[in-house]
Amino acid sequence: MKSSLHLILGLGLTLFTQAATAQQQSAYTLSFPNAAHHEAEVKVTFTGLKADTLTVLMPRSSPGRYALHEFGKNVYNVKATNAQGNTLAINRTEPNEWQLTGHKGSATITYTLFADHADGTYAGVDETHAHLNMPATLLYTPELEKAPAKVTFNVPQGSNWQVATQLKHEQGTTYSAPDFQYLMDSPAELSAFDFAEWDVNGQKIQIAMHHIGTKAQFEEYVSQAKKIVAEQQAIFGELPKFDFGRYTFLACYMPQAVGDGMEHRNSTYITSSRPLATGMSSMLGTLSHEFFHAWNVERIRPASLEPFDFQAANMSEALWLAEGFTSYFDDLANTRAGLQNLEKYASNLTGDLNYVLLSPGPTYHSLAEMSKQAPYVDAARSVDPNNRHNTFTSYYVYGAVTGLGLDLTLRQKYNTTLDNFMQALWKKYGKPEKPYTLANLEETLAEVSGDKVWAASFFKKSILGSELMDYTSLLAQAGLELRKAKPGIPTLGPMNYKYSKEGATLDWGTFVTSAAYKAGLERNDLIQSINSRKIRSEKEMKKALSKQKPGDTVSVTFVRHGKTRTTNLILDEENTLQLVTFESINKAVTPEIEAFRTSWIGAKAK
Repeated sequence: MKSSLHLILGLGLTLFTQAATAQQQSAYTLSFPNAAHHEAEVKVTFTGLKADTLTVLMPRSSPGRYALHEFGKNVYNVKATNAQGNTLAINRTEPNEWQLTGHKGSATITYTLFADHADGTYAGVDETHAHLNMPATLLYTPELEKAPAKVTFNVPQGSNWQVATQLKHEQGTTYSAPDFQYLMDSPAELSAFDFAEWDVNGQKIQIAMHHIGTKAQFEEYVSQAKKIVAEQQAIFGELPKFDFGRYTFLACYMPQAVGDGMEHRNSTYITSSRPLATGMSSMLGTLSHEFFHAWNVERIRPASLEPFDFQAANMSEALWLAEGFTSYFDDLANTRAGLQNLEKYASNLTGDLNYVLLSPGPTYHSLAEMSKQAPYVDAARSVDPNNRHNTFTSYYVYGAVTGLGLDLTLRQKYNTTLDNFMQALWKKYGKPEKPYTLANLEETLAEVSGDKVWAASFFKKSILGSELMDYTSLLAQAGLELRKAKPGIPTLGPMNYKYSKEGATLDWGTFVTSAAYKAGLERNDLIQSINSRKIRSEKEMKKALSKQKPGDTVSVTFVRHGKTRTTNLILDEENTLQLVTFESINKAVTPEIEAFRTSWIGAKAK
């Protein structure tokens, strides 16, 4: 009897514990009675609480963004009650933190959210829609991070809003998430959107688009998106296994939206203030980038980003691959899909190559170190001037150009491709969802190339170091020539001027490699004359330099801090690059070049 009684008591205690755990939940309700003034009313009930003091937080960062964004600044009218509806005192203990006691296991908190920035990071509410990125929208308690959550969206009466989200649909406008991390990674679009979906190997690809374009424009967009999805699937050999069997593009192309794109596990938010009529090409470029993230960064994921910290900046040394290689493949996939020809692709590459090859940034930081700068540059805000035009080169573009060089090198030396490298990463780390390290990337490159020594050298020089590849010879094998765009043209350096009747004000900081920097010129200096010729317009600037040549010394008179000064400046040669096809400069395109182009930019989708 003693043994049986212990067994019964033990079983009862286990069932009680399981029941208590099962009751733990965060239940949210969102309403929009004052949408015209960009407000949402949020109610959340936390149940199954055990700690005497309930701490609730507003996130400070958001998945896919690596800087702090301090979403708590848009939260006000915070109130709390217990399960009986009695008011509880709630105190703001930190800018993004509130605490209360006396809840007895359950507490309901209500608050007003101001939301007027519809992009991939923030939230936007008005009469036409509720654009909700969850970290910018929902308070949470760390105590229930492992517990399930549900969200009910109260659609305004009389509206024809629908709900699009990657969250699991329960009933009506109620959705659920298995835990806090999933909830925060699941944006929602509530609006009268156009909707399309198609089947790919038993899974649904969906587009929910809030826009002011025509039905025909929407259908054209969907048609092009299908091609992009097919080409990206061909790179990896398969789609990821999406939760609930669907992936959703949440597109908001409205005048009040802010251009952006943000990846999530089974969806993406892509936004623009432009209409489809004028912005479709760039919108599809963003779509391509974000869909590639369904593999690269959502599942092929750096260990340094796991788990994502919603209360701190998130730093990673691998964004050159997570973002940079994604940037390389987004435009390549669109080319393979037939959305643009070789000439347009070469034109796009020209901008990236100029930015990276002419940037002084790599003399300060390696590509891996550039990735670590993300908390300072990824939509981060600061008011003090900085020197990033010299010390920073974006890991998006630097990584894309490195991906280009690596792809062309693998094709040239090893009869393999960057597609194969990404597919190997997918099989080893993405599909089993095993986060990777830089050492893992190097090992995989060695396996794909079959050359361990070269892979180690590449990582040492080009990832952990700042050595740039020989893009001239690499691109020549594809029948593309990288050359100076304006040989023999003199310049003070790459700068932007604001012209006025007083002169030409330097609008940017000067590059350390430029003639202007070496002559001591800096941002906000007002150039009045060059060799005594007044400079009040672009025309006068060109005229002042027209009789000069690179290497000539000119006298520059300028004003700084109210004092007129003069300096001698040795003119640079304009070093802007252009990438052109052999056909356009009457160079022969051999069968070998044609075959290389087909292998590189030709369609891969069956």
